[in-house]
Amino acid sequence: MAEDAPNAVAEGSQPAASEGSADAALPAAAGAKAAEALLPSLSIWPPSQRTRDAVVRRLVQTLAAPSVLSQRYGAVPEPEAERAAVAVEAEAFAAASKSAAAAAECPASVEEGIEVLQAYSKEVSRRLLELAKTRSAAAAAAPAPAEGSAQAQESAEASSATAPPTEEAAVNEE
Repeated sequence: MAEDAPNAVAEGSQPAASEGSADAALPAAAGAKAAEALLPSLSIWPPSQRTRDAVVRRLVQTLAAPSVLSQRYGAVPEPEAERAAVAVEAEAFAAASKSAAAAAECPASVEEGIEVLQAYSKEVSRRLLELAKTRSAAAAAAPAPAEGSAQAQESAEASSATAPPTEEAAVNEE
């Protein structure tokens, strides 16, 4: 009898619904609508200003502090990193907003918002990498001519010291 007690309680706690009854589906649908009404509205796109500011702070940290990107392409001084991060985020936001506006004329669903947010994230990453590569290439190109001209001047001086005198130099010596 003790074995039957748990089953009896479980069976008694759930009312039996008749199969195929439309009345059983109505309370479930009404309950789902009530739950949706109680939940706060979830908006994925556009991100809040607080979120955008957090993205900018993270970009500055990635550019200025030791990171995989700064180790490979060189660290950016913090004031320059701040300006660059704000520009990168603003450009990425504008591009994602433009694509979101072109894609949907009606209010965006959560799925569409997620797609736009992913596009925004990819755009931020692409622009950040492009910035780091461009800055690295510019930094590598700037010292190269200075080093190259110093090396060329040294080699010219060395070759003139070891080269045989030209006719002009011979005339000047006499």
